[in-house]
Amino acid sequence: MNHMKFQGLHNNFKAIVIGGSAGSFQGITKILSQIPGDFPLPVIMCLHRLKHVRNGFIEALSIKSIKDVIEPYDKEPIKRGKVYLAPANYHLSIELGHYFSLSTEEMVNNSRPSIDITMETASYVYKNKLIGILLSGANKDGALGMKRIKDSGGFTVVQDLADCMIDTMPAAALEITKIDHTLTVDNIIKLFFEIHNLYK
Repeated sequence: MNHMKFQGLHNNFKAIVIGGSAGSFQGITKILSQIPGDFPLPVIMCLHRLKHVRNGFIEALSIKSIKDVIEPYDKEPIKRGKVYLAPANYHLSIELGHYFSLSTEEMVNNSRPSIDITMETASYVYKNKLIGILLSGANKDGALGMKRIKDSGGFTVVQDLADCMIDTMPAAALEITKIDHTLTVDNIIKLFFEIHNLYK
């Protein structure tokens, strides 16, 4: 894996939050299939999915993933090196004691789980120790969440618009925030390796 230099990286991050919607499944499975097995940070994924389809999605991710993908339960503590996925039809929030909470409150941006809710609550807890990544998607969910992460001093990445199946979501984030890096999925994978190297 050849190294890229990502300005703004340090070894003080505590978590990564990834948002994605339509067109992001391919990218997320590629990332999960190549992430180092001993990657140290928790990776919290909020992906739009069909609310009535409980099975199949996490299995499809897990087949490709080097690490187990966990749908957290309410009040589950967030652990280092784990990969979490917001359960279907629940908003996933991060609480100050570093645990998850699930809710079935109203949809945000026509979405539950809402990427904005996961990112905004994560930025409140982790502040400048959070990395936010927003992938392909067909609505604007996640744009405000990415702004909140950036405003809190976190590190922000959106998928390169030309690399997206549907670029509405990353484009919405770029419109309202000075995002740190716009990267293809392949370069997002390189970013994971760079972070991994910082923690060795």
